Formats: sequence, C-alpha cells, structure tokens
Amino acid sequence: MQDEESLVRRAKENDEAALTQLYEENFDKIYRYIVLKIGDRTEAEDMTQQVFLKAFKSISGYRSKGSPFSSWLFRIAHNQMVDYWRKKSKRTTVPLEESLVGSSNSNPSSETEQKMDIENLVAATKQLTSLQRDVVSLRFAGGLSLAEVAKTLGKSEGAIKALQHSAVVSLRKIMAAG
Repeated sequence: MQDEESLVRRAKENDEAALTQLYEENFDKIYRYIVLKIGDRTEAEDMTQQVFLKAFKSISGYRSKGSPFSSWLFRIAHNQMVDYWRKKSKRTTVPLEESLVGSSNSNPSSETEQKMDIENLVAATKQLTSLQRDVVSLRFAGGLSLAEVAKTLGKSEGAIKALQHSAVVSLRKIMAAG
C-alpha cells in the first residue's frame, strides 16, 4: 500500500489534494457503515462528515500499524456512533427502511418489494448479538476485509470469521422462517 502511505504522508503535511483523495476514496464506505447502524440518512451524512473532520484534525497522530487508513476511519466512526447512541434517547430518527427506500415513485411495485426486504433484514439483524451486527455492518456495508474488521474491533481474525459465520447462518434461518 505504498500509494496510500504516500497519500497519508502528504495529507499529514496538509496537502489538500491528498486530503480530498482520502475523503473521496473512503466516504462511501464510512457512510454506508454508519447509515446501516443508525438508520437515518441525514444523521449518517452529518456523522460521516464529523468522522472526516475528526480524522483530518488528528491525522498527524495517525500511525498505520500495518492496517489501511480506512480501519482508522472506521474506529473513529465506531466511537462517533457510541456517542450518538448515548444521546439518542433525546432525538427522533427516520426508520432505516424509510431512509433506504427512495422517494421517487418511478416503480412503486419494486419499491414496495425493496421496502419489505429491508424491513425483514432490519428485523432479522435486530435478533443478532451486538458484536455480530458490528461484524455484518463492517464487512458488508463498510466493505472491510476480515483483517480490517478484526483490527477495528480489537478481535482476532478467527473470532471475526466465527462471528460472521454465525451471523450469516442466523440471518438465513431468521429470513427463511419469517
């Protein structure tokens, strides 16, 4: 990952082009991870922006430790969500199924099917353990590798594999039954 190391090094020197490239390369992954976890598009956009603001303010302290830059961003995002959930009782949010289904009425039938699929998936994931939900979110919404998820959550790769496997098996059973 010499290119990423070079990019981060330039970003540490406040190179705007490098900061912009890091932002553009990682925004979608971080946003998908957050929106899947909190279910509110607007709040997820705001939180994603906050993740990058925090990251860029403290980028001088970033050390790769053999993991990609995105792993560091996911740790910041995870901490941001912990804070969010602590304050959540005072806020109202849009349910995940509403945030993921578009507002365009171009194909009401497919939108209805998509909404039902999302509702089923949301209900199914609520039956997983918190750690299983984190693994599923990071792996599938965030697009992280097993190694990156392991580093982000402070677990071994074997533990992440086992959590992912049990989560997928559970989701299959829940979705088939329901």
